[in-house]
Amino acid sequence: MKKIFLTFLILTSAATIYAQNVFQSGEYFKFKISYGLFSAGYATLELNETTYDGKKVFHAKGFGQTTGVTKAFFKVRDDYQSYFDVQTGRPYRSIRNIYEGGYTRNQESLFNYSNNTVKVIDHKNSKSSSYSISNNIQDVISAFYALRNNPKISNMKKNESIQIDMFFDDEIYKFKLKFLGKEKIKTKFGEQTALKFRPYVQAGRVFKEQESLTIWVSDDSSKVPLRVEASLLVGSLKAELVEHKGLKQKLGN
Repeated sequence: MKKIFLTFLILTSAATIYAQNVFQSGEYFKFKISYGLFSAGYATLELNETTYDGKKVFHAKGFGQTTGVTKAFFKVRDDYQSYFDVQTGRPYRSIRNIYEGGYTRNQESLFNYSNNTVKVIDHKNSKSSSYSISNNIQDVISAFYALRNNPKISNMKKNESIQIDMFFDDEIYKFKLKFLGKEKIKTKFGEQTALKFRPYVQAGRVFKEQESLTIWVSDDSSKVPLRVEASLLVGSLKAELVEHKGLKQKLGN
């Protein structure tokens, strides 16, 4: 069960230069997380506009936790946040404050594009480190919104891929996302036409293999994440959208 909620957050990642945002302040998603036949918990993602260091930014907050029986044998409480530019989509500050079965981490990352570095402050151990980054880096949360804004998403050909640089866990990852085609799926909001993607992940730590993840995104102007499925080293994970509000365009339009 470890990193289940992190898994959900990194499933949809790709870089872009923002031309026009397909999302808006006040958007909110809630997902039901299932582990095999058991209800494991939920994850939420909400977006609001604010200012950071004199700049207009979106403040995105991702939160996930285990519930019920799952919480009894493996407690998870994950808080991920990102402050990213309204126009460019580049992150300025990200927060990772997690508890996963006794494993804890409390970090803050500050991105500086004048010298292309990120300062990572480890609040748990009272230390900090700096790393070199590319000019178009994304963090875990900002990458989710970057994917939805990417103009290529609606016009990708089957088996075509997108790759980005994503900073996470004191490293830069080359994250690759492959388009598998369109598919109609049943959701809580009726049958939806979805774009089906396959993120490539690191095998052996949490997932069975590199191609263990699949995500379905609404084939409309909002690119709403509808479903995620993952084969883990032990069992399988499923996340389904059960609630949404504040969409810029109605789901399916």
